Amino acid sequence: MPKSATPDPLEYTAAYHQGEEGWIIAEIVDFPGVASQGRTLKSAQRMIRDALQFMAECMIEEGQPLPRPNPRAGRRKAIHTEKIPLRIRVRAGAAS
Repeated sequence: MPKSATPDPLEYTAAYHQGEEGWIIAEIVDFPGVASQGRTLKSAQRMIRDALQFMAECMIEEGQPLPRPNPRAGRRKAIHTEKIPLRIRVRAGAAS
């Protein structure tokens, strides 16, 4: 049986900003509603990845389309930006 091709992951843009009292605020620029924070950049990166994954899974479960990533997305005043790949695992035959 031929091997099926794995589609390329969607890549969204995360922007990180300096918040109050040392917190780092994170947002996914091209996926509205996805935001988080962390005490350090590394912690904010981990938290925003989890938030993106959770939001995408919720939208898929509700039958909503995911926003299309914008390769030009960014924030000029961000202290750091990066692309975050999104990989969704779909479970076939799950009970409803």
